[in-house]
Amino acid sequence: MRFLIMTPRRALGALLLLLAMLTTPALALSVMDPFNLPAAMDSGTSKVGDGVAYADGPRHRLDVYAPDARGALAPVVFFIYGGGWNRGERSDYQFVGRALASRGFVVVIADYRLVPEVAYPGFLEDSASALKWVQDNIASYGGDINRLFLAGHSAGAYNATMLALDPSFLREYGVTMNILGVAALSGPYDFYPFEYGEVQNAFGAAPNPEGTQPINLVTSQTPPMYLATGTTDPIVRMQNTERFAQKLKDSGVWVTTRYYEGFGHMEPVIAMGALWRWRMPVLDDMVAFFQMFGAFPSGVPYVAVAPDAPEQLPEAIAPMDQIVSQLNAMFQPIEH
Repeated sequence: MRFLIMTPRRALGALLLLLAMLTTPALALSVMDPFNLPAAMDSGTSKVGDGVAYADGPRHRLDVYAPDARGALAPVVFFIYGGGWNRGERSDYQFVGRALASRGFVVVIADYRLVPEVAYPGFLEDSASALKWVQDNIASYGGDINRLFLAGHSAGAYNATMLALDPSFLREYGVTMNILGVAALSGPYDFYPFEYGEVQNAFGAAPNPEGTQPINLVTSQTPPMYLATGTTDPIVRMQNTERFAQKLKDSGVWVTTRYYEGFGHMEPVIAMGALWRWRMPVLDDMVAFFQMFGAFPSGVPYVAVAPDAPEQLPEAIAPMDQIVSQLNAMFQPIEH
C-alpha cells in the first residue's frame, strides 16, 4: 500500500496564500485552483498525457492520469466535468484525475465544446469522439479498454449517462468498447420542460426535447449506475436523482444511490480530492461501485490513504467554505 503524502497544514497554508491571490483582480486564477495545488492532490500519480489532441480544434484536447506503480493494464475511467454546458476546463479537475489514479485507474479528462459554440448534441458528440481516442490509444498509457467506466459531475454526469443510454453517439464514432458502469454526481436526468437560461440555451433547439432526457432512454440494457447527490443541492435537487434511480430499478437495471446529508451541488466532486476527502466518502463509494462491476477482477486495487480531517488546524481554514459557496453560486438552477 502506498500512503498519500500530504500535510494538511502545508496544503491549507498554500490554500490561504492562493485565496489572497484570488482577491487580486490582475491575476486570472480559477476558483478551483485550491483543489489542484500540488500539496492538495494525491501523490503516487502522474499526468502521463497532457493536452493530447483527440480531434481538431482547441476544445478537443484531453489529459491522462495514471498511478506511478503500474504493472498490468489498469481499468479506465473517462471523467466528464460539468459547468452548465457553457463553462469548464479539464485543468480544473486535475485533483479528480489524480484521486482516481491513486486508486489504480487510468483516468481520461477531455475538454469539449461549450454553449454558445455548440448546443445539444454537440457536447455529447465531442465526448464520443474522445472515447474513440481512448479506444484506439489508451493501451499505450497503461489502460485496459475492456474495463471502461464513465463518470461525471453535474452537466458532465448528464453527458456520461447519455453516452451510456443512447448508443447512437458511440456508434457514430465507431466506439465499440463496453461500458461496465457509470458513476454520476449531482446530475440532471429529468429536467424537461427547459425552464432556465442555461438549459434553454443548451437544449432549446433540440428537435425532440423528450429524447434529450436520460430518464426517457432507460432500457434493460442500460449499464449499472452509481448516482450520488447532496441532499441540499439547490441546482439539481436530489429528487432528480431519486426519480432517475427509481426508473432504473423499475427497468431491472442495477443502481447504487448515495445521498450526502447537508451538502450542495459542488461538494461531492470537490470531496473526491485529497483536500476535502474527509468530508464525505464519495471516492470510496465510487471505487467500491467500480470494483463491484469488474474494475479489479484479480486483486485489490492500489489504495491511497486519505488525509486526516484538519480538526486541529487554525480557524483560518474558514475560507474553504467561502470557496464552496462561491462555486455553488456560479450555477443557475436546472430544474425545480
